[in-house]
Amino acid sequence: MGGSHDEAKREGKLRNLTDLHEAIIHGAVKRIRPKMMTVAAASMGLMPIMWSVGTGADLMKRVAAPMVGGLFTSFIMELMVYPVIYLLWRRKELQPNLTPLS
Repeated sequence: MGGSHDEAKREGKLRNLTDLHEAIIHGAVKRIRPKMMTVAAASMGLMPIMWSVGTGADLMKRVAAPMVGGLFTSFIMELMVYPVIYLLWRRKELQPNLTPLS
């Protein structure tokens, strides 16, 4: 998001709040593929631990379950929550330069 924001600012494309929205969405969309690949690879690696039985499996399941939950939580946070927080932060910082949405 920061890279897309800086790029739009450098090119003079941040004229109003809609342009800021577009820059943030562009930055978030660029993060979908790498984040999805990371979550998929890590969760697939943890699935055998989650399904294991035998000596020590109960202890490993207690370690793997929060890791899987954290992976999916970080995926949701990065794609849905962080862009909103970034918008609020940048909007406040650039408020005098931006016109409100109509």
